[in-house]
Amino acid sequence: MNHVASWMCKGDHKLFFDSMSDSFNLDQYGITVESVVRNASPARLYEEAIYHDEGTAISNTGAIMLRSGDKTGRSPKDKRVVKSPESEQDVWWGDINIPMDIANFMTNKERAIDYFNTVDQIYVFDGFAGWDPKYRIKIRIICTRPYHALFMHNMLIRPTTDELDSFGEPDYVVFNAGKFPANQHTLQVSSKTTVDLSFEEKEFVILGTEYAGEMKKAVFTVMNYIMPKQGVLSMHCSANESSDENVTLFFGLSGTGKTTLSADPNRSLIGDDEHCWSDDGIFNIEGGCYAKAIGLSKDKEPEIFGAIRYGAVLENVVYDENTRVVDYDDVSITQNTRAAYPLEHIDNAKIPAIGGHPTNIIFLTYDAFGVLPPVSKLSPSQAMYHFMSGYTAKVAGTEMGVTEPEATFSACFGAAFMVWHPSKYAEMLAKKMQHHEANAWLINTGLTGGAYGTGSRMKLAYTRAIIDAIHDGSLQCVPTVTDPIFGLEVPTSCNGVPSEILIPRDTWSDATAYDLTARKLANLFKENFRQFEDGCRAEVLEVASSL
Repeated sequence: MNHVASWMCKGDHKLFFDSMSDSFNLDQYGITVESVVRNASPARLYEEAIYHDEGTAISNTGAIMLRSGDKTGRSPKDKRVVKSPESEQDVWWGDINIPMDIANFMTNKERAIDYFNTVDQIYVFDGFAGWDPKYRIKIRIICTRPYHALFMHNMLIRPTTDELDSFGEPDYVVFNAGKFPANQHTLQVSSKTTVDLSFEEKEFVILGTEYAGEMKKAVFTVMNYIMPKQGVLSMHCSANESSDENVTLFFGLSGTGKTTLSADPNRSLIGDDEHCWSDDGIFNIEGGCYAKAIGLSKDKEPEIFGAIRYGAVLENVVYDENTRVVDYDDVSITQNTRAAYPLEHIDNAKIPAIGGHPTNIIFLTYDAFGVLPPVSKLSPSQAMYHFMSGYTAKVAGTEMGVTEPEATFSACFGAAFMVWHPSKYAEMLAKKMQHHEANAWLINTGLTGGAYGTGSRMKLAYTRAIIDAIHDGSLQCVPTVTDPIFGLEVPTSCNGVPSEILIPRDTWSDATAYDLTARKLANLFKENFRQFEDGCRAEVLEVASSL
């Protein structure tokens, strides 16, 4: 390998770069840029980001801080999937998987490559998705921002030197030209942003958004397509494991506590977001974690707080210009502040990130209506129903005085990344749960004592106590009562949790108001589930009709 040392100056700063342009090229894609930096170390990418990315800073804990541009979150309405005879019958077409013709995909790809050929330097990261060698796939990331390369260095599984030397051609390629806008005059492109996937070309093209999470979810979408073809269930969930190797899965939409609750100091973390369940057990798809940083504190989430150190990426956070201390409560840039760090930054992470078959499956929901119990045990058919529903709720906003909760339903707790019809994933989950006798639980991390404006957030200490009781088996043995509206089996006692909060109706000062609100939410469940009724199991339809 030839290494060419060069000094590069920016103002009064001089940075020494070790150019690796002679060692790797992208000619096979029509990318002719001579300087290609492949699988650089975090230290090298820190230097590159400081030189190339305006506004880059280092936090007081050593994490690198950057802005993702105008987009501070994903752009799901701009996602497109090529409609091709080979995969057309597999894809759940609609608002999630919006079809695109191959000609338009190739136009966008050509636009991305044309942009790549205008820049001085390209960054490549080659890594793996899936910790189980039997199922892992090779992913190549091609991008122009060093922070994007570092982000995927954290989020993919990092190859050893020998694995990188023998990497060969990737299974899928992500062309991240996000600094360059899409051409809105291109057919089937609705804005300056487009995120396009072709299963036949095995390629992903990103234009018009620099939000790094698009790359992470591109890989997850691919896994959600190819894993079920091999009889492996791909899941949007976190996972941890006890010392005696009992595995728990945590499903939940953003803000429900999926990352926080899986980072348990008494259990090994397998992963915080994306997993697969094969005939051999659970394996993490990713090599790192991508945690929401809003409201983060050392006292409440010490594991995550401690993981944000050298090598970690902080997106869109506000910090003190002098001390470089991050203000995790400041949402002036976005409420979706994020931290990406390698899995091994969690002290009790399990490496390799593989576990056995789950003993417990937990569905997390933030119920802003304040009517769901803190914990309830689900039958197999209820588990399928709530998995397909994927419920949480949020407050609509206060700009015009709107304080009513807004229900959000996302099939399989991750509809935006699912490719097949949700019933396929639900059927696979039900079969695996039944075969391995896994227990299913619904936990409300949202409001208690009333809806938004009256109720209060469920204390994290109570939720942790509930999960501890699930893990030690004590919650299996306590008496339960049946919720008259939702049909849930609700435990009447739990160690570490006041018994008066376990039955939500009893926490409301106005029981009639509770009944009306609970019925309203039940009707929203029923309305949402109508889209899944065709071809759904009879016992699951029975759950739906009972609400």
